[in-house]
Amino acid sequence: ETVLVPMAETNEGTASPAADEGKKEIQKKEDVKASDKSNGITFTQYKGEHQLKYIQSLIEKDLSEPYSVYTYRYFLNNWPDLCFLAWVDDQCVGTIVCKLDRDKKNRMRGYIAMLAVDKDFRKRGIGSKLVKLAVNVMKEKKANMVVLETEITNQGALSLYANLGFVRDKRLHRYYMNGVDAFRKKLWLTPPEEFN
Repeated sequence: ETVLVPMAETNEGTASPAADEGKKEIQKKEDVKASDKSNGITFTQYKGEHQLKYIQSLIEKDLSEPYSVYTYRYFLNNWPDLCFLAWVDDQCVGTIVCKLDRDKKNRMRGYIAMLAVDKDFRKRGIGSKLVKLAVNVMKEKKANMVVLETEITNQGALSLYANLGFVRDKRLHRYYMNGVDAFRKKLWLTPPEEFN
């Protein structure tokens, strides 16, 4: 098993030899896994269409927005390395679906499109671990920031993202189809001053 670890930085801002070696090991593996032996949870990168049903099932149970299969495929086919699943035995208990592209100012921007953890498996750090795995890959791909939207009424998500360093960027009125407002949240991976 390969354990995903954040890339270490030297004072000069370049990757250390140990980080380079770890990065190469991660890139060599098609099936990247990270295990948390203390609670029996295994995290895997998305492997293919056969896992789409697990992702859809979790998202449809927890998120307020209905997504077509084409929306899932848009993210999963273009950025499979930015989708992770959490497993307990053979049961998928969590997932994150993301993308990485350039914004209007030509900055590399990661985007967390979907994050869901089965209600029976919450409060075990699964959501945090999924976000950290995806952000780690975004960092390796030179993302400057990560953004997302979440309902202003979703206290669990707001707390999770705040604990991971995301800050409120703006309020989006009646953003969701159910009429609820959203907060756009942002995590800077490089200092914002670089973009002035």
